[in-house]
Amino acid sequence: MINPQVGAPQSDICHHYKQALRQVTAEDRAVRQEEKRAKRDKRSINPENIAALTQKYLERLPYKSWGCRYHSFVNYFATIQKLGWVEPSGVVEPSTFQEHYPEGKPRIYFRLTEKGKSASDEQWADPRKALYG
Repeated sequence: MINPQVGAPQSDICHHYKQALRQVTAEDRAVRQEEKRAKRDKRSINPENIAALTQKYLERLPYKSWGCRYHSFVNYFATIQKLGWVEPSGVVEPSTFQEHYPEGKPRIYFRLTEKGKSASDEQWADPRKALYG
């Protein structure tokens, strides 16, 4: 869970985003399969079957091949920064990379701004359109 006041580093936000995509995809597949079974067997939909199928699909969905690549997320994140939807929260911590290369970049925490919270789902779906019109 990300604390809204503190935020999270960009890499952690990307991870949570990809996990959310995997979860929604698994749930969608599970619901469709249970609906087909219910229709075929002429019975009601069983939420317990949906939960079990969701877990089964989650285990089978590989993390790396699902959703966006990290570079695409970096571009997306840069766009929402330009829009002023996220801002650094002031929390900075050393990165693992800095252990071997002290001049490396630290992990900067970002949080949503009020402008980002008030943006519509349509704008969030395509921030480039929101930025450039």
